[in-house]
Amino acid sequence: MGPFKLKKLKLGCNFTYLHLNTQIKMNLNGIKNIIFDLGGVILNIDYQLTENAFKDLGMQNFDEVYSQQKQSGLFDHFETGKLSAKEFIQQIKAEANLLVDDQEIVDAWNAMLLDLPKERITLLNKLKEKFNTFLLSNTNEIHFNAFSKIVEKETGQASLSPFFKEVFYSHEIQLRKPEKEAFNHILLKHDIKPSETLFIDDSPQHIASAKEMGIITYHLQKGEDILDLF
Repeated sequence: MGPFKLKKLKLGCNFTYLHLNTQIKMNLNGIKNIIFDLGGVILNIDYQLTENAFKDLGMQNFDEVYSQQKQSGLFDHFETGKLSAKEFIQQIKAEANLLVDDQEIVDAWNAMLLDLPKERITLLNKLKEKFNTFLLSNTNEIHFNAFSKIVEKETGQASLSPFFKEVFYSHEIQLRKPEKEAFNHILLKHDIKPSETLFIDDSPQHIASAKEMGIITYHLQKGEDILDLF
C-alpha cells in the first residue's frame, strides 16, 4: 500500500482542514473556545424514529410540524421552557386529537434518542484540557430527563456538565438556536470572541446564524463524526 495522500481543503470562514483519507483534521490555530451541539454531534439521534412513532399513534402530519430544519410554535415553546412537560403533552394530544396515554407521547418523543459513544466522551475530556468547551443544545424537559439517563449509563456521571466548561440547554436559558441571542448568551457570559470560537452543529440554519455573528463554524454532515475532526 502506498503512502497516504494529504490534501488541504478550505471550507469557509478562512478555516483550513486537513483531509487524510476519510478523516478531516482541523487546523485549530487561533481557536480558544469550542461550542458543541448535542444531538447528532455528541449524542446519536434519529428524527425518523420519532416521526414514525407519532404516526403510529395517529398523528399523520407530524413531519409537517416538527423536523430537524423547522418546527411549529408548540415545540419552540417547549424548547424554551415556556411549557412544562405536562402542558406539552396535553397540547400535542389536543392538537392532534390523540386518545393515548401520556407515557405513549413521552415514549414517541424520546424515540429519536439513541446512544452516546464513549469515544466521544474521551475526546471531550481531551479537548477540555486545551480549550474552553461548551455545550449549546436545543432541548426540553422530557429529552433532558431521558438523555441524562443515557449519560449516566455510559459514563457514570449524572449529567454532561463534567465534560464541559459549561452546558447551556435551551429550556433552561429560554433561548434556542438559531436565535443569535442564544450564542450571545455564551459569548457575553464568558467574555469570549466570535473569531476565537468554533461552533460545531449538524443543522444548517444554526450554522448560518453563528456564521453571521463571525463565529467559526463547521457543519457536521451525515456520516461524519467529531472523532474525525480532531
